[in-house]
Amino acid sequence: MASSADATISTTEKRNVWKVIAASSAGTLIEWYDFYIFGSLATIISAQFFPKGNETVALLGTLATFATGFIVRPFGALVFGRVGDVVGRKYAFMITLLIMGLATTVIGLLPSYESIGILAPILLLLLRLLQGLALGGEYGGAATYVAEHSPDGKRGFYTSFIQTTATLGLFVSLGVILVTRLTMGEAEFADWGWRIPFLLSVVLVIVSYLIRRRMEESPVFMQMKSQGKTSKSPLRESFMQPENRRMVILALLGATAGQGVVWYTGQFYALYYLQTVLKVEFVLANQIIATALLFATPFFIVFGAMSDKIGRKKIMMAGCLIAALTYYPIYRAMETYSGWDPANPTATAVNPNVVMLTILVFIQVVYVTMVYGPIAAFLVELFPVQIRYTSMSLPYHIGNGVFGGLVPFIGTALVASTGNHFAGLMYPIGVALMTFVIGSIYIKEDRSVRWHSIAPSQSGKTQV
Repeated sequence: MASSADATISTTEKRNVWKVIAASSAGTLIEWYDFYIFGSLATIISAQFFPKGNETVALLGTLATFATGFIVRPFGALVFGRVGDVVGRKYAFMITLLIMGLATTVIGLLPSYESIGILAPILLLLLRLLQGLALGGEYGGAATYVAEHSPDGKRGFYTSFIQTTATLGLFVSLGVILVTRLTMGEAEFADWGWRIPFLLSVVLVIVSYLIRRRMEESPVFMQMKSQGKTSKSPLRESFMQPENRRMVILALLGATAGQGVVWYTGQFYALYYLQTVLKVEFVLANQIIATALLFATPFFIVFGAMSDKIGRKKIMMAGCLIAALTYYPIYRAMETYSGWDPANPTATAVNPNVVMLTILVFIQVVYVTMVYGPIAAFLVELFPVQIRYTSMSLPYHIGNGVFGGLVPFIGTALVASTGNHFAGLMYPIGVALMTFVIGSIYIKEDRSVRWHSIAPSQSGKTQV
C-alpha cells in the first residue's frame, strides 16, 4: 500500500512540475521575445529613430539604446527580487509580464524621428528601460519558481527548460520578423511593417497572463512563509552580510559574466557580424541564425540533465574556455565562407556558403547551451531560500545585462574604431577567460542540496 501511495504521489508531483514548467516557460519565452525583437531589428530601427546621414552612428545609437535595456536589468533584479522574496515569486513575475508587454506594444506605436524629432529616440530609450526593468525581475522569479517545484536531484534537468526560453524567444522573434518581411516586401517592411512584431506582443502577453493567474506559489517559499522565516530585508541580507555578498560577487565574476558574453556572442554578435561586417543579406543572415538556434536548442536540456550527474560548474567552465579558444578561428572561417570581398568591404556578399555559415553559428550556440543550460540550477543552489530571488537575480542580470548585453555594442565599436573586423572578439574572449579562471578556482557548487520533505535550516538550504 505504502509503495503504491508513494508512486501515486510521485506521479502527481511530476505532473505538477510539468504544469509549472509549461506556464513559467510560456511567460518567460514571451518576455524574451519582446526583449529581443528590438535587437533583431536593430539595423531597421536605427533608420527609424535616429537622424539619417551616417549609418554607422545610427546603428551604434540603436545598439547603445539596446544595451541600456540590459544595463538597467540589475535594478529590476533588486526591485522585483525584493518583492519575490518578501511577497512571493508568482506575484513578482506577474507584474513584470505586464510591464514588458505594455512597453513592447508602445514601441510598435512610437512615431519616427522624422515625425517628432529628438523625442523619438528619447521615448524609445525610456521604453527600453522599462523592458529592462521587467526582464530583470522575470528571469530570477521563473528560475527560482521552477527550481523550487523540482524534485531533488533533477533541478538541472527541469530548470533547463526555462533556459531554452531565451533562445526560443529569439528564435520566435526572428521567425515573426522573417514571415512579416517576406510577406510584405523589403520597402514596406522597412517603412512600417517592422511594427507588427511589436504589436503582436499584446496578444501573447494576455494569453500568458491568463495562464499564469492559475499557478500556485512555490511550495518551498510557502513553507518558509508559514514558519515566519521570510526575510524582512533581502537586500541587506544579500549584500551586507559578508558571506552572501562574497557569493554574489563570485557568482558574477566566476559564472554569469562569462556566460553572458558567450550567450550574446553566439547569437546576437554573430547576427550583427553577418549583417554589418560580412554584408550577408538581411533575410539570409536571419535565416542562418534561426536555423542554428533551432538545431542547437535541445542541447540546453542535454547539458542541464548532464549537470545533475557530473556537476554544473564543470560544464559551464568548459563552455567558457572552449569558446574563448575557438572564437577567432570560427570568425575567420565565417569570413571565408561568406562570399564577402575585403577589397570591396561595402559590397553585399556574393554566393555565401549557407550550410557552412549555419554550422559555424550552430557551434557557437552549442557553447551557449553549455554555459546557460545548467546556470539556473547552479545559481539557485548557491543562495538560501529567504534571499534566493534577490541574490541570484543581481549577478545574473549584471553578468548578462552588462557584460553580455554590451557585446554587440563594444564589438561593433571596436571594429569601427580599429578597422580590424576581428577586433570585436577581444572583449568576449577576455571576459570568458576571466570567468573560467575565477569560477574554476573559487566557486564550489553543491548540487546535492535537498529542499523537499525536510524542514529548512537557518541557512535556508536543508539539513541532511
